[in-house]
Amino acid sequence: MAEHRYTAAGGVVVDGARMLVLDRPERSEVRLPKGHVEAGEDLAATAVRETQEESGYADLDVVADLGEQIVEFDLLGDHVVRTEHYFLMDLRSPRRMKQPAKDAQQFKPRWVTFTEAAAQLTFPAEQEFARRAAAGCLSVQAWPASAGPRAIDCWRAT
Repeated sequence: MAEHRYTAAGGVVVDGARMLVLDRPERSEVRLPKGHVEAGEDLAATAVRETQEESGYADLDVVADLGEQIVEFDLLGDHVVRTEHYFLMDLRSPRRMKQPAKDAQQFKPRWVTFTEAAAQLTFPAEQEFARRAAAGCLSVQAWPASAGPRAIDCWRAT
């Protein structure tokens, strides 16, 4: 069994008291948006790009770094070791963009409460990132001053 290592970055998108999740019906999964970091691309840029492509939401602001976890699993005869890095993102507007056809077919965006997100996400690592985002949204002391006024809306709306 060959080992395959790579880094992925994604977003936990909030809009007030709602969190974005992606239904992936063909696999019976509920996911957070994320994808491969391209050569020369920084983690935050990857997270925004992948979140836009998979969700179709165009106007996203990175608010905070939620950290990373290493996830290991077996897939198609390979052992995969993936470093997943997530950022808390604020939805600036509901404006949608044209998604790549593959992403539009695979992912169906849906808004849920913070509690529902943590309960519905398929994988424990993504559940943990949803909990980290919710904790940041619920605690004004944890919010960086640079996050701006939209971030403050996040914890007030819950």
